[in-house]
Amino acid sequence: MAQLFNFIAMSKIPLFLGGVMIGLVILYTIKPPSAIPVKDGDLIFHNSTSAQSPFLEQLTGSKYTHMGIVFFEAGKPLVYEAVEPVRYVPLEQWIDRGTNDHFVVKRLKNSKEVLSEKNLKLMKKKGLEFKGKSYDRRFQWDDANIYCSELVWKIYDAIGIQIGALKQFNEFDLNSNEVKNEIKKRYTDDGLTFDPNEKVITPVDMFNSSQLKEIQRGGKEQK
Repeated sequence: MAQLFNFIAMSKIPLFLGGVMIGLVILYTIKPPSAIPVKDGDLIFHNSTSAQSPFLEQLTGSKYTHMGIVFFEAGKPLVYEAVEPVRYVPLEQWIDRGTNDHFVVKRLKNSKEVLSEKNLKLMKKKGLEFKGKSYDRRFQWDDANIYCSELVWKIYDAIGIQIGALKQFNEFDLNSNEVKNEIKKRYTDDGLTFDPNEKVITPVDMFNSSQLKEIQRGGKEQK
């Protein structure tokens, strides 16, 4: 009888170990913030779960609808982002807000040369000019309010680096009913005129910049 119990116990070991291994894979590939090798100045992207994300996907043709920049404070990685309002948020919390916890971290290819302590201080100082400002739902280029990719672009511009090519609204497909409805809600209904020549920078234009290299991605990626 003792031998039978020993056999049963031993037969469960592979199953147990398999479960442990699966758990570790999930833990360390989806979002272990302490294991993500981020550095000051890294860019992080995800597909937002916000109500406007489908509209942005249709407008830009990309699943990456939100982004932020990583800065360390007291030894901990934070994401500085333009939501409502512009703020710092812990890296783990930022990842949790994305669809299926998917994220991509990118970094300047020449970050070692250009992201000196002096330049990082300038970037953080520039970022603080926008802290607490409201999210710019009209995606205008002035600094009254600000949106996610605009925030990161202007922070890097403070040290003479422009990541991603600026575009104008008229370079996007503005003909779908969803896009037309959003323009109406965000401009016309508020008595404002939509300017198709407004400068704009999108998360995907920064994501696709040849100046960046991918550092890590995690979570379940959308097809």
